[in-house]
Amino acid sequence: MRIPELLEAATQPLISFEIIPPKRGSSAAQLMAVVEELMPFQPPFIDVTSHSAEAQYEELPDGSWRRRIKRKRPGTIGICAAIKSRFGIETVPHVLCHGFTRSETEDALIELNYLGINNVMALHGDDTGYQKTLPPGTAVNRSAIELVHQIESMNRGRYLEDLIDAVPTDFCIGVAGYPEKHYRAPNMTWDVQYLKRKVDAGAAYITTQMFFDNKHYTKFVERCRNAGITVPIIPGLKIFTSKRQLELLPYRFNIEIPEALASEVVEARPEHIREVGIQWAVQQCEELFDFGVPCIHFYIMQSANVVRKVVTRLRKAA
Repeated sequence: MRIPELLEAATQPLISFEIIPPKRGSSAAQLMAVVEELMPFQPPFIDVTSHSAEAQYEELPDGSWRRRIKRKRPGTIGICAAIKSRFGIETVPHVLCHGFTRSETEDALIELNYLGINNVMALHGDDTGYQKTLPPGTAVNRSAIELVHQIESMNRGRYLEDLIDAVPTDFCIGVAGYPEKHYRAPNMTWDVQYLKRKVDAGAAYITTQMFFDNKHYTKFVERCRNAGITVPIIPGLKIFTSKRQLELLPYRFNIEIPEALASEVVEARPEHIREVGIQWAVQQCEELFDFGVPCIHFYIMQSANVVRKVVTRLRKAA
């Protein structure tokens, strides 16, 4: 089913999850064990992130430096297929602009179509310090809007080559929204208008960047509705687990940590910080459910422990 259809059919608020593929050379068994732990919560779908190649630099014995290009976490399509086959739930692979040509994107989408994976998240992707050296004339998507246009073109049977009797795909496209503004946007008004262009291009739903103050989300939804964006807006949450995240999360994701949460984390003993994060997430979820959100999307890494505690407490309180 398409993600908006899953939301529409739900009789109670849903909880979905986002995971990352294992590192190159690692087994997928641990990741599948994480998914197994999440199944009792009946997630409507699970997102699987995608990662382009990265530029890494290492110092050589003679004092010079060598630049190496490496893709640390391949396997998004395979992980999505494995989860859907084993657990029978929808998976949402992330499709990126950065690091991939339009031809490579088309090939990936064809594979997903063959596998019956018809929900995708269209993203620009992070700057990893690596840019392919491309032959002149090689086409790339330089923005998420261009990527949405490419996917929508395939939905109309239009591929990069002029193919006879080309069969249209049926992808449901999700895009990202930023309650606290994308770091490249000059202001919030511009950012929401850019988001509307993604929706007008064919996006069927929005999943937000993580936030720790629900006021950012509710104000963001208001701005979107006033701008004419009517598609579902799914709030994305992360559970605070360490004092290091006080600096890491604002730097990495350009988000604000509320003073109340920061104070609790600073004052807590190291072994109690996770409990602070769990309680904060539970409170966020309860407020968001009261606001009427159709689904909450949890960003998790390679462990389901803290998110299981949050969702279990929410179910007990319901």
